Amino acid sequence: MFRVLTAALFGMLSLSACAQPAPPAAKTTTAPAASPRGGAEQSVRAALTQLDPNFKPDYIGAAPFPGFREVVVSGQVLYVSDDGKYLMQSQPYDIQAKALVNSEGLLAYRRGLLEKANHGDRIVFAAPNAKHTISVFTDIECGYCRKLHQDVAELNRNGITVEYLAFPRMGLGSKDYTDMISVWCASDRRKALTAAKQGSPVPAKNCTNPVAMQYALGQQLGVNGTPAIFAEDGTQLGGYLPPAQLKAALDRRAR
Repeated sequence: MFRVLTAALFGMLSLSACAQPAPPAAKTTTAPAASPRGGAEQSVRAALTQLDPNFKPDYIGAAPFPGFREVVVSGQVLYVSDDGKYLMQSQPYDIQAKALVNSEGLLAYRRGLLEKANHGDRIVFAAPNAKHTISVFTDIECGYCRKLHQDVAELNRNGITVEYLAFPRMGLGSKDYTDMISVWCASDRRKALTAAKQGSPVPAKNCTNPVAMQYALGQQLGVNGTPAIFAEDGTQLGGYLPPAQLKAALDRRAR
């Protein structure tokens, strides 16, 4: 549904900056301003419903800058002004902190989703003296996923535990998907994942497995490529980062 809405929005607006206010002739279709009774969230919901009557956001909360609500739909983050007049799709950048900024509400929302993936359903490479834990949505085909896996031993030495979740980027029903099921069904999943990421053929196996659930969870979190790395506080750290940069990013989040 988000793709349909996005296509409609791009047909009417430029989402790389604030959406333009409706022209005078269309003034009667603009969303009502926030009222003391309804509040900003009601105005935002009303405005989005005008774009698509079936629009159902997964999360609405205060944005990390004044005057806007943060909206999540199908994992994608949008920002809508409190009066429902303006929309933009661009994560804010904190100039002083020199980093992309997330609201505490959005981080809590992501943490809640990540908690749905049981620890026992993940493939875990634990650090002996863990200071940080990262959740990594991965597949066995992508080059940067393989590069990250080559760094796991160094990440563990740096006190970073790596917990893998399945995200077959070619989609459900693909060979990537069935191979990842085979990895998750192996008697030694760590060994099977390492072998697969090294390019070895994956022996076919089947069992009750979490691959489809983890893939759906990744989509809820907005994952559209692999690897996708999340810190414990819910921050998405992006794709591949060299071990030193990844450790520095985690240390900053822990302050």
